[in-house]
Amino acid sequence: MATRLIKLEDGILVEAEVPDNEAKPISTNVAKDVKSSFAQVKPILVSISRPIAEAWQEINKDMEIEQAEVEVGFNFEGEGNLYITKGKPDANLKVKLVLKPIAPKPFDVITVNSKGEEINRSSHEAVFFTEDLGKGIMLEMVSIPGGSFVMGSPENQVETDNCETPQHEVTLQPFYMSKYPITQDQYQAIMGENPSHFKGGKRPVETVTWHNAIKFCQKLSKKIGKTYKLPSESQWEYACRAGTTTPFYFGETITTDLVNYNGNYTYGDAPKGEYRGETTDVGIFPPNAFGLYDMHGNVWEWCQDIRHDNYEGAPNDGSAWETGGDIKIRVLRGGYWEDEPWNCRSTFRLWGDADFCNNNRGFRVVYLPGV
Repeated sequence: MATRLIKLEDGILVEAEVPDNEAKPISTNVAKDVKSSFAQVKPILVSISRPIAEAWQEINKDMEIEQAEVEVGFNFEGEGNLYITKGKPDANLKVKLVLKPIAPKPFDVITVNSKGEEINRSSHEAVFFTEDLGKGIMLEMVSIPGGSFVMGSPENQVETDNCETPQHEVTLQPFYMSKYPITQDQYQAIMGENPSHFKGGKRPVETVTWHNAIKFCQKLSKKIGKTYKLPSESQWEYACRAGTTTPFYFGETITTDLVNYNGNYTYGDAPKGEYRGETTDVGIFPPNAFGLYDMHGNVWEWCQDIRHDNYEGAPNDGSAWETGGDIKIRVLRGGYWEDEPWNCRSTFRLWGDADFCNNNRGFRVVYLPGV
């Protein structure tokens, strides 16, 4: 058996297992083993530490919080984890939280002009945490800062559809989104099966229905102990844009050096390119400014929302729009490997039967701290 302790990842409290031989005994005056004592104090520690952790999750420094009211307490410290250590028998018991977010990873963000020519390259960093799905399969979750943006397309954007209007401002709370579309390895680790047509562990899972994606989120949440969901449509577009207002997060157009789509078609003044005719491994194309990959092309991505013909009456708080429409028809975003480039725009909307699947439909997940 292993002792369940609290673990900090980027300031987010989750549970983790520590082998018995790594769990140290508590001071002798407690006279109980580590498991029973921890079981008593855990609810107190969670109630104390969660608000602190969430409030300071962006600060990359150590913090020490003393709590005199804790009846049974320990010293907790470690590289991103909380470990039980022996305290002085006659000392006031203390809780020490050491918040050490995983070091940001730098990456390049590319901007192109209407011809698809690179006009700028800048270095960015992303904060993230990692979930262990077992057997060496990891799920990286990227921090998406809260903020406001204008959702939808301006009427003068090339290939704009009425369903992308009217533009409206949406304000979102911070959240985390999976760095890539869920891969076949990740899906297999949680669901125990791989329905994909184009096989490859690092390729995005496809041939999944909306209901399959929901089931994945439910099983992932149960396994990890946090609530994972499909993104709302506004979360998806906000994350895709990453602060841009252009048709693509790359700028005015895309090329097949940047996105997996049907290169026989063009957008703007970009040249024709390669048509791969299948999915590609996630992460081989450049990311956006938030550090997300494959938001354009590769596979369509299911969202939580139901179909609406336009944005009249849409929520402005980042929540999913699940009223006033057919719950059997759900939103898809991002375009896919065989699509024309205009269908891969940040604002393009597609709808699909929640029970239907084919080799171009996948998904990614989000986590909202505190929910």
